[in-house]
Amino acid sequence: MGLCAATLGVLAVVRYTMQPQQPHPRPLSVERGDSAQGRQGYPPPSPWRGAGGEAAGGEAGPAFKPHPIRSVPSYNVAFPDVQDVQIQAARRWGVRPVKNRRQAEERKSELVYVGCNPFFDIDPAMRSSIPYLVPRASTLLQTIGENFLDSLYVKGVPLHKIIVTSVLRTEEDVARLMQHNGNASEQSCHRFATTFDICYNRYTTVSPPDGPERRKVQNDTLKWVLSEVLRDLRQEGRCYIKHEIKQGCFHITVR
Repeated sequence: MGLCAATLGVLAVVRYTMQPQQPHPRPLSVERGDSAQGRQGYPPPSPWRGAGGEAAGGEAGPAFKPHPIRSVPSYNVAFPDVQDVQIQAARRWGVRPVKNRRQAEERKSELVYVGCNPFFDIDPAMRSSIPYLVPRASTLLQTIGENFLDSLYVKGVPLHKIIVTSVLRTEEDVARLMQHNGNASEQSCHRFATTFDICYNRYTTVSPPDGPERRKVQNDTLKWVLSEVLRDLRQEGRCYIKHEIKQGCFHITVR
């Protein structure tokens, strides 16, 4: 019996030493849309490195080949989902519209607070809506924020967070907004807590807590990366999206 156990032990050791060892997983994820094959051959940069692989303090980092930024051929073609399309999804997945802010406070058991999140910022100037979404939409918004940071990371672009400019609107919010905003609709999808707007011409720069400010990145570059992220999620059937020109935002409803 002892001889048998010893033999099995030796075989186990031999088998372990013959197997190739797996590398340690990377501490940060990469863009969901990238294939494993496309990521082989080089590690992603440190989250505090610049586009050329240099460290935040100027020290040269390891060689890194950033993924290309391609954007989408046309924003209007890639994000064509108008009100009539989005309102159907909003009614299906959303809550009953709330009359005012006080009633919204009473309905918090149906909603998720999205005013504090490490992956996106709520516009501090937001006045016509409150930062609450149904759980399904909250998950979508967080995924967009995460995927955007991941995409910037693997493309060698300094990190920035998206800014959410509109979330849940009460009936009173909609009525007030219609008085001075010609694009506001009485049948707004925002009333169902399924819909949010992400501006594409403003972003929050993420800088090292103890390091210098990040180098500036043009908003167009960040919009190109964001459009890739949104296109992928729309193609996965996660959301409807309209590219709003006058409002300077992507109008998004969860599916």
